[in-house]
Amino acid sequence: MAVRIALLFVGIALLLAAPLTQQHEVFSYGKETDKWGSLNPQFSECSTGTLQSPVAISKENVVYNPMLKPLTRHYTATNATLVNHGFGIGLQFENDGGVLIQDGKNYTLKQMLWHAPAEHTINDETYPLELQLIHVADDGSISVVAILYSYGDPDMLLRQLNSKIHQLAQEKCGGDEEAHISFSGLKTKYLKRNSLKYYRYVGSLTIPPCTTNVTWNILGKVREVSKEQIKDLKAPLDEGCKDNARPLQPLNGRKIELYDAKHEN
Repeated sequence: MAVRIALLFVGIALLLAAPLTQQHEVFSYGKETDKWGSLNPQFSECSTGTLQSPVAISKENVVYNPMLKPLTRHYTATNATLVNHGFGIGLQFENDGGVLIQDGKNYTLKQMLWHAPAEHTINDETYPLELQLIHVADDGSISVVAILYSYGDPDMLLRQLNSKIHQLAQEKCGGDEEAHISFSGLKTKYLKRNSLKYYRYVGSLTIPPCTTNVTWNILGKVREVSKEQIKDLKAPLDEGCKDNARPLQPLNGRKIELYDAKHEN
């Protein structure tokens, strides 16, 4: 069991899963999210930033952009590490997890994070789960692909991880510890479906330090997950993080762009 740095990342280090060694601040959700900015000077954007995430997506703030292109994703079966960060369950890739091609630029998949309930809403609907696939380009820019889930049949990606997630729940960690479990041969084919519709905006990371200038792509296709799978994802988490969705943030004049393949000639 490794020492859990609840603030696991700063800036790009977040996405490369580089733990802080000099300080750590355990943060939680609910009413405590309003205090994130005061936990550490590096977290100030959580309180003062004007490009924060998540946001509410609605007909009133969506603009169709004919210049947007399909998201091309080439994810590969690979070895990974399932991690209980305390604030959420994540999957870190030992080698590159594959590539997202966005507007002709390559972004490497570095990590997945699950949030229950979902952080983004669409037309005032809150979903029970959101999977965030975090990608980093060579120049350090960040792009996140978010997948929303409604209740239904079990999710095939989580089904592969079922026994490992149960194992995480058995690990006993202190307030400054995290649990790691290796996983070999993760099949990512369930993540490669064509993106016929997505919403895009510029926002931030949704955990401290709330770094901005993150490109968000929220897929329009809602997938299914079972109630039992969400229950399992919450079981290993700290008590203050069982519901680990950051509240919706103001748009502050931002427009959300829409890509829809049905509009293409």
